[in-house]
Amino acid sequence: MDQQKKEGRYSRINKQLQELLGKTNDPLARMASICAVLHHKMDHYFWTGFYLLKSDRLVVGPYQGPVACQELEAQKGVCWEAVKRKAPVLVDDVRLFPGHIACDSRSRSEITLPVFDRQGKVVAVFDVDSDQEAAFDETDRRALEDILSLIRPGTE
Repeated sequence: MDQQKKEGRYSRINKQLQELLGKTNDPLARMASICAVLHHKMDHYFWTGFYLLKSDRLVVGPYQGPVACQELEAQKGVCWEAVKRKAPVLVDDVRLFPGHIACDSRSRSEITLPVFDRQGKVVAVFDVDSDQEAAFDETDRRALEDILSLIRPGTE
């Protein structure tokens, strides 16, 4: 998908989500809606979901796509890297990422973004896999950061 088309699609999705998410202040419900909308509207998304940070564990939360790993091995993989960095991680080829956790062998590239509470603490990771190499770029990162800010009630 070319950049202009991708930016336009993300913009329309953001507007749709603002309307949908205005109906609840529950962060888990908001996460579920974000997963569903993005997964079905972005062609390059293969697996779309959240891992919730619970007592130093990343446990699967709302997601769309093939069956997920229920819990990710501590301090290993792309999701944990986002937690450690407190910043997005883009991986063009997951097979080259040290410690990558392969929940599905069809995954080729990945983007993970930390989700913060109002105090700036990481509470979850948003994880998107693609079955195409180098599927994610700065356009995805920027758009997803904006969308993820909608999870916290009162920020829409």
